[in-house]
Amino acid sequence: MTTSLPRHARLPINRCNLPAVILGGVTYQTHPVPLELDGVRAFHQHLFTLLAPMDSHRERAALFVDYMAAHFCLDDLEQAGLSPGRVRKSRRNANYLRMVRGWSFDSDGREGAVLKHWVETRFGLLARHHAGPLDGRDSDAYQQYLAAGSHGLYGTNALEAQLDLLYTYCQYELTRQHPEETHLTLYRGSNRMDEHEVLGRCDDGGSLVLLNNLNSFTSERERADEFGDYILTAEVPLAKISFYNGLLPGMLKGEDELVVIGGVYAVRMDTL
Repeated sequence: MTTSLPRHARLPINRCNLPAVILGGVTYQTHPVPLELDGVRAFHQHLFTLLAPMDSHRERAALFVDYMAAHFCLDDLEQAGLSPGRVRKSRRNANYLRMVRGWSFDSDGREGAVLKHWVETRFGLLARHHAGPLDGRDSDAYQQYLAAGSHGLYGTNALEAQLDLLYTYCQYELTRQHPEETHLTLYRGSNRMDEHEVLGRCDDGGSLVLLNNLNSFTSERERADEFGDYILTAEVPLAKISFYNGLLPGMLKGEDELVVIGGVYAVRMDTL
């Protein structure tokens, strides 16, 4: 039994302060430290300086949305360098909010492919499932997934950089809202246990599973029941929460949804 992230599930390099083999293992789940994407917090330090004196989450969220619109010229894409008429409107309007809402609608769709590819490049965790199992980087399924992600990124305005800042802001908010906590107990319902690769058993009777590189969880067990007969319960490090329902107004359609970066997790697996 291994508690480390298998070699076939990771890349040798990433763009954060810990390599995939560490942040993707059970030891990290038990003893997490903050994850930082290379240079993002420093580059946008002015934003976090403005956020610091604000006591209201709603005010901070409004400032973040305004900052994103201004910094990435989301309301004036010609100013960002996109030529009128050269790119379809749907591509021109593809931004971080469109990706997040697309994930909520269908995590196996184009937006889901973009987000999973973003996790691959930033954290070095390879996608394991997208509209079916991804059996190795040379498989047809993996190549189709890459094509969907590339198509989703084509003609967009620094979309991956937008997602970088969204994650960094999410971590800032979680730290402010849970100053004394390192984990949240979260739940995931599923009807297909083959979505999760079981690597072994834990001493306490739980299971070691290799989760997909991005996954939807909920903070309410009753909500997880609505999505399947199998319930996974995990202690999720705050640092592995990419975004969540309450981060920004109207961000996700599912109540109490949190989107979690994967890897190997010790979980409890129950049936209804």
